[in-house]
Amino acid sequence: MRDGYHAMAEVLSNRALNRATLSRQLLLERATISTLEAIGHLVGLQAQSPFSPYYGLWSRLRDFRASHLVDLLIERDVVRVVLMRGTVHMVTARDCRSLRRLVQSVMERDLRVNTEHGKALEGLDHKAFVQIAKQVLSGPPLGVKELGVRLQEQWPTRSPVSLAYAARDLLCLVQTPPRAVWGRSGTPRLTTADAWLGPEATACAMTLSTLVLRYLSAFGPASVRDVQTWCGLTHLSEVVNRLGGQLRKFQSEDGAELYDTDDAPRPAADTPAPVRLVAPLDNLLLSHLDRARVMSERVRTLLFSQKNGSIPGAVLVDGFVSGSWSLVKKRRKTVLTIKAFTRFSRSAQAELEHEVKRLLEQIAAPGATTDYQLVNGGY
Repeated sequence: MRDGYHAMAEVLSNRALNRATLSRQLLLERATISTLEAIGHLVGLQAQSPFSPYYGLWSRLRDFRASHLVDLLIERDVVRVVLMRGTVHMVTARDCRSLRRLVQSVMERDLRVNTEHGKALEGLDHKAFVQIAKQVLSGPPLGVKELGVRLQEQWPTRSPVSLAYAARDLLCLVQTPPRAVWGRSGTPRLTTADAWLGPEATACAMTLSTLVLRYLSAFGPASVRDVQTWCGLTHLSEVVNRLGGQLRKFQSEDGAELYDTDDAPRPAADTPAPVRLVAPLDNLLLSHLDRARVMSERVRTLLFSQKNGSIPGAVLVDGFVSGSWSLVKKRRKTVLTIKAFTRFSRSAQAELEHEVKRLLEQIAAPGATTDYQLVNGGY
């Protein structure tokens, strides 16, 4: 830390960080921008669960309908692809290949250290593998199992499952519809981004500096380690230093250096924050090393308690995670359950019931009944 930093940098309280982050995440007020603009602004949506992006957009956009995202998927304006942290994201076609190039080292590191596939792929000639895998994928999209079997024809002594995983990490592969099409879904079928999207003439030019600036616009103010947590890259302090005067510097309550773009919104700490139902696996919950800006450590433990590593939807009350939500959908009935991690005030309960009703109206099958229950989740 540089001499004199504490004397010069404005201290942002945890509530101020919360309100700034919610504003960037379109969670202080539902936005009126298009679905495509929202996905671009957010630098993608976490999408291991095929329908999480629908809930994420519903919580952020005023007039969002599932058909808006379905149309973008089918028209190839957005794609599902492995990107930040080596996880599936839904991003704009414009961002897809540029983002993947910037985080490709994360995928290659994963191949070396992956406990399930790393040993099975030792000694694999990556350059030769990429060329052959592109040929295998030059036709119609392939299922993961089929891709592995086809690749094993060239590497008969290696596991087809591991070979398919190598293709995931070494090539920019997109999951094609009907995967993640609302009401249909289907198992993942893969092809290359180049085959699916065509020439890259309209792709945005993106550098690591651009990546940091876009992260800050969607998640800031933040520390260098926050940025690295989000994308999986390392040594980004060098990038931040190069940005120099383009960034404003702040300090968190615990003394951490924070950076931000100069013109980004930083609402007052006492700005009212509405109740929101945040999507399962939402990037709001995963994109900072220090998650105190959105949840306490006790709440984090309760929310991240599922054994399979999945994360349920989160309930925001006064801007902070205060419970989880989950759905059970049957043909004739949809039930939404809220697990409260703190006691909700009457006004918070009333606001929550309004949000629940709004969501159930969107997702329930025609003619199905709906129900809502609020249970003690750990207070």
